[in-house]
Amino acid sequence: MSNIMTHKKIFNKKYGFPPEEPHSIREIAKISGYEYKGIKTIFEKGEGAYYSNPESVRKSVKNPQQWAYARLYAALNPRSKAHQIDKVHLVKIKTKK
Repeated sequence: MSNIMTHKKIFNKKYGFPPEEPHSIREIAKISGYEYKGIKTIFEKGEGAYYSNPESVRKSVKNPQQWAYARLYAALNPRSKAHQIDKVHLVKIKTKK
């Protein structure tokens, strides 16, 4: 296991999961408290970027879903550039009183 703190590892640490624990986009929405619609939009933007901007995709990335998850986890980190770009899609779920 790498000691590099990825956005996925930061997310998992914040919410008490093992560093490499994977999550579906629906689980990410539920765990983070953001609406699924916005989470899915960010994921789809990541998939699109994989195809529309291939020169920015690292050689280690094997498929568009991997790139999309990386973008999604980054968007959930307020310190990341992706968060500044995608925060418009991050709408907290309204809790019923």
